Amino acid sequence: MADARAVWITGVGIVSCLGEGIEAHWEGLSKPSSADTTAFAPYVVHRAVPVDFDKQIPKKGDQRQMEAWQRYGVYAAGLALESAGMKGNADLLAHTDMIVAAGGGERDQNVDISVLAGLRTANDRGAYLNQRLMSDLRPTLFLAQLANLMAGNISIVHGVTGSSRTFMGEEQAGVDATRIAHARITAGQSEIALVGGAYNAERFEVILYYVLAKCLTHDQHTRVWERAAIGGGMELGTLSAFLVLEERQHAVKRGAKPFARLTSIESDCVKRTAGAITGTLERMWSGVAQRVKPENAALLSGATGVEGVTAEERAFLAQHPGLAVRATGTHLGHGLEPQFPANVALAAVALRHGHLFPPADESGVERAMDAPLQQVVVTSIGHRRGEGLALVEAVD
Repeated sequence: MADARAVWITGVGIVSCLGEGIEAHWEGLSKPSSADTTAFAPYVVHRAVPVDFDKQIPKKGDQRQMEAWQRYGVYAAGLALESAGMKGNADLLAHTDMIVAAGGGERDQNVDISVLAGLRTANDRGAYLNQRLMSDLRPTLFLAQLANLMAGNISIVHGVTGSSRTFMGEEQAGVDATRIAHARITAGQSEIALVGGAYNAERFEVILYYVLAKCLTHDQHTRVWERAAIGGGMELGTLSAFLVLEERQHAVKRGAKPFARLTSIESDCVKRTAGAITGTLERMWSGVAQRVKPENAALLSGATGVEGVTAEERAFLAQHPGLAVRATGTHLGHGLEPQFPANVALAAVALRHGHLFPPADESGVERAMDAPLQQVVVTSIGHRRGEGLALVEAVD
């Protein structure tokens, strides 16, 4: 069945600190990191490049009612549709399914600061808080917190009107959104799907959230595999990535050219006991091991840098020394929901180029790869929960 209904990646749209679009990212992966160490000091954030949203979201009214993460998502979705040669094709978009990985929206920073300042002098803090929340939080702001509004905005702006699903749950949302889209196509329940997500890391409240969880590095940019020496941690990154996944014959019929084939996806959500991550990676690996040819294969890791889950992923990698490894978080930062779709996208772009981008650290985990690239294994180990693994292959 999988061979009969192979899933091709026919469109890629991505926006991050490396730029917008395919070629900007391919070039950026060969350059030093552009992490920002001052805007949210002492914490490191990989900030997105300036984007002219008018190119993909022409109506200013549409842009105004979206938060930043939604604008990035709608923009990257438009890039993916353009890449797949389907932008503006109403008939095709009408049966294009959509699965979005999304968070819960962004807080109004100015309102938060104002409310907190007033609480210091309020006589009745409970009454004061209720009054301010009722008067200061606009209905449109509240609605903007709904995760499925990104899918709605993509539908409105780009005309994608097939079935729609939205997944929440940090990194695992991106894994399962991609997995479900792939499964529906291989099962004959869908012919073409737009799948991906977006995350805006340039927000003080999410910095605070992960600081309190003790998940962030600070003071200077550090490459993923080298963070164990400083106690580990994430560098957040603004990121949006969308893929067009398409059944092979459907793509051939309309003349679409593939970046790569998405062969399989495994996912899990294990209890984080000692050794559990290494074990679940081995279990997922067993599903693709017989197919993978290490001499022409690489592994793109979504490792967060958080210890000890990253140490357990390193233990897994040490058992498979034939694979050339790259941690994309060194370049992109960590974008949670869209991290896995972004890494699948980068795998597809690398396969189209036929070779892997250079190693980015000196830890010994990453090494040069001179052989032609034909297969990429993509991993996702959530900073707190959720695991995934995908196999992406070149199309002959």
